[in-house]
Amino acid sequence: MADPVPPDDLPRLRLRIHFASGDWLGPGKAELLALIAETGSISAAGRRMGMSYKRAWMLVETLNAIFREPLVESARGGARGGGAILTPLGAEVLARYRRIEAAARQAARDDLDWMLAGTGDAAERK
Repeated sequence: MADPVPPDDLPRLRLRIHFASGDWLGPGKAELLALIAETGSISAAGRRMGMSYKRAWMLVETLNAIFREPLVESARGGARGGGAILTPLGAEVLARYRRIEAAARQAARDDLDWMLAGTGDAAERK
């Protein structure tokens, strides 16, 4: 899944939510959750992001540990194959993260446009 902000919309915000545990939820983990929902697989989601299964699984474990209930449930492979799904909480966390991103972009729109006007990026966009 692509970044929800079009590539020509620069500068852009990258939002991270830091928790007391020292862990955070940011654009990469949100994309991983979205891709797990789309593909039904931690390994496929990781491949689409260019990361190993081990790295993707470690990120899922981190996400699951942040909240009181898991965000992702997985089934081991075998004759019928494995898979992964977002739990209802996982889907809700992802939806709320996306809403926070959209609200932050909207709130910062005028200031970002002002900053863009003062950079070389503005000339490149015309």
